[in-house]
Amino acid sequence: MSISVLSGKGLLPLFAIFAQGSVLAAAEPPIPTTSGALLQGLLGLGMVLAVLAAFFWFLRRFSPGQNAAQGAVKVVGGVMLGPRERLVVVEVGETWLLLGVGGGQVNALHSLPRPEGYTPAVAPPRGPDFAGKLKELLSKRQA
Repeated sequence: MSISVLSGKGLLPLFAIFAQGSVLAAAEPPIPTTSGALLQGLLGLGMVLAVLAAFFWFLRRFSPGQNAAQGAVKVVGGVMLGPRERLVVVEVGETWLLLGVGGGQVNALHSLPRPEGYTPAVAPPRGPDFAGKLKELLSKRQA
């Protein structure tokens, strides 16, 4: 078969139409949009951060080492002595330990048995929240 036979009826003109369309498509590259690329990058970053947050939550929630330690050692109270130093009372079983914490060290200062009638102090009621306090100040300012 020669080209002259194919060009008579249909194959060559059909091939020419497809070739012309592909040449035009190849000649005009798509115009990149910065808003689309920015949105895609932000969505990818959001997905990565969400996966990291879920992983760390799962790690903290189901960590085997922390559950046993919370029942054995309890912090009863503490006092800040300076920017890096503090005194902490820790309950271990039926014994209270007074620990000095500071400068990367923990020193046992005193040991005493747990008091008989000790009940943990109830936290004082919190004052108004920030939104309530702000509303109160704005109403005073307008009046």
